[in-house]
Amino acid sequence: MANATFLERPPRFLFFTGKGGVGKTSIACATAIRLAESGKRVLLVSTDPASNVGQVFGVTIGNRMTPLDAVPGLFALEINPQAAAQGYRDRIVGPVRGVLPDAVVKGIEEQLSGACTTEIAAFDEFTVLLTDSDLVAGYDHIVFDTAPTGHTIRLLQLPGAWNSFLETGKGDASCLGPLAGLQKQRAQYKAAVEALADAGRTRLILVARAQQATLREVARTHEELAAIGLTQQHLVINGILPPGEAEDDPLAAAIARRERAALAEIPESLRALPRDQVALKPFNLVGVDALRRLLTPESSLPTPIHEASQALDAPDLNSLVEHIAADGHGLVMLMGKGGVGKTTLAAAIAVALARRGLPVHLTTSDPAAHLAETLPDAPENLTMSRIDPRAETERYRVHVLETTGKDLDAQGRALLEEDLRSPCTEEIAVFQAFSRIIREAGRKFVVMDTAPTGHTLLLLDATGAYHREITRQMSTTNVHYTTPMMRLRDPKQTKALIVTLAETTPVLEAADLQADLERAGIEPWAWIVNQSLAAAHPRSPLLRQRAQNERARIEEIASQHAARYAVIALQEEEPVGTERLRALTERSADAAATRGKSKES
Repeated sequence: MANATFLERPPRFLFFTGKGGVGKTSIACATAIRLAESGKRVLLVSTDPASNVGQVFGVTIGNRMTPLDAVPGLFALEINPQAAAQGYRDRIVGPVRGVLPDAVVKGIEEQLSGACTTEIAAFDEFTVLLTDSDLVAGYDHIVFDTAPTGHTIRLLQLPGAWNSFLETGKGDASCLGPLAGLQKQRAQYKAAVEALADAGRTRLILVARAQQATLREVARTHEELAAIGLTQQHLVINGILPPGEAEDDPLAAAIARRERAALAEIPESLRALPRDQVALKPFNLVGVDALRRLLTPESSLPTPIHEASQALDAPDLNSLVEHIAADGHGLVMLMGKGGVGKTTLAAAIAVALARRGLPVHLTTSDPAAHLAETLPDAPENLTMSRIDPRAETERYRVHVLETTGKDLDAQGRALLEEDLRSPCTEEIAVFQAFSRIIREAGRKFVVMDTAPTGHTLLLLDATGAYHREITRQMSTTNVHYTTPMMRLRDPKQTKALIVTLAETTPVLEAADLQADLERAGIEPWAWIVNQSLAAAHPRSPLLRQRAQNERARIEEIASQHAARYAVIALQEEEPVGTERLRALTERSADAAATRGKSKES
């Protein structure tokens, strides 16, 4: 790693992007340190909603350029996306408060509550760093611990007709609402997009893990950004298990096999990118010394020090399944970021319920149809279905264009079509398909994989109109009615399970998801910590040290976030098929502890 290709002849702007938990922040921070220690003057900027840059360096940074005394020449700035989004909302809603009816104002506020507003507001904040030469004149490099999505960049490339589009009532679908606030310095946004697309000024570093799901996701990011001109990209595969760790540990050997298989089957679109690999480290990446060692060749790292591992005293998945099964029927929603194992856990819970003689419908919106691979041998009492997100989104898109868009001019139609390419659109379309299945939960168990986000639920309630319109129509009648939103908010009918990993960023992102759900009126029923080393009791010194590090995150979940929780050990074999899935719910934590003790004896 000493001669990482992504650090060769670096341009002025370096953007790091990747899903939560892959190590994007750590690699961005390590890069900033290396550049500064080579004699450059560097500004490290984070616009990540779950930013922990300040925590990594052990200092308070905030929304100001702060010198990091431990590294001469290095400065940091944290743009708080939530604060930026709140200021954004205030600028938009303030002028109409007291003028429009309260219900209308509330609808606007809810529309501006989600991820699109946060991202656009954050982009609004850091465009000045890309375009204001006086402000950043003293820096040789600016390292960004995040990157805007292709969707946000495309929105900013569109013609300036947002206000008139919104005023006609055509722009209330998902992401155009936030654009009402973008009335200043249109030229600044154009210059920022040009800077991003200029290979002489900007380099994008895609950070991933050697996992098939993560690599598929980063391939989609690569293709989306390349399609709009951001072609100067490098790929960094983080967290590769060093070869020596697999010699005397079946779990470590299994991890190594899976990593090799994932890299052998890397998506075709990523194969041509310059690629670096960063070894998994035994220590927490907090503090300057640890960050310096992240990009250090493995041979120069000291042997990790570890204590004898103790059994993890935590509830297992079976304890949650027993509570769920007692209801006899209901909706079970598995929610969380990609790559945390929602599909596997949805299948495991469905299998456990079906084996108790309960009727179960297991459904997913996984575009790769991964469910059929996870459970090729469904047991009796279990039926499976797959919602095709592309087909549902296209059906929804055509409907909106034929209704909302039928009287628009060319420019208005272009705006609406871009709005319909938002990630929110797919979530809304998929949720509408899910809604047709939700009704079954009154007589059987419906287990859902890839559930919609809290932001989508807010949109559906506030502007999607189904719940509100049905309520309005039925309010003057004596007819009993139930909407999908009412079912989701009823803890007797719905149990929302948040899936995460015992790592800093995934836990922060899961906590943000919980806050979104609570705003939508849905109280998560439980958290599941998946793929835990602490519960697996590895023998590898490096993995044992990382297992010890997990315990603080599990304690945080138990004490601060979850009403109830379960921990599932990382498995030696991929949990595919009924029998392996069944093992996840049969006193999984106790079984892992028993395996660990037998290996140590």
